[in-house]
Amino acid sequence: MKLNELRDNPGAAKKAKRIGRGPGSGKGKTAGRGIKGQKSRSGVAINGYEGGQMPLYQRLPKRGFNKPNRKAYAVVNLGLIQKFIDEKKIDAKKDITEDVLVESGLVRRKKDGIRVLAKGDFSAKAKIAVTGASKSAVAAVEKAGGSLTVTTAAAAE
Repeated sequence: MKLNELRDNPGAAKKAKRIGRGPGSGKGKTAGRGIKGQKSRSGVAINGYEGGQMPLYQRLPKRGFNKPNRKAYAVVNLGLIQKFIDEKKIDAKKDITEDVLVESGLVRRKKDGIRVLAKGDFSAKAKIAVTGASKSAVAAVEKAGGSLTVTTAAAAE
């Protein structure tokens, strides 16, 4: 095979239909936009407009309340922490803080803090300090002989 023999697969590259280029093109004169009206003009964006009928997004019921100052936590399961300890990405002998979890690559970013949940098996004797944790996660870490401390009292539920 030579460089001059390289070709795209047949049918992979389709030539664009050139619009508004004379009557012989099949898309000349009005360029497929019909005659007159708002949609025939340029600069029209009427997404969600239903011709005066009440739009779908307004017909549907609005429910609940979105708290404007809610906290978003990065969630970590105990099973994943155990896996990273087994793979020697996290040292269980040292304190496991939020910064350690981010450095190891287990959590991408801290957000408003890291919350530990109890999914998975945990057997390492480790000291973990995070912003939030479920009661079952705290129990699982203490059962393994470690300790899980929650740094802010408000985050622990």
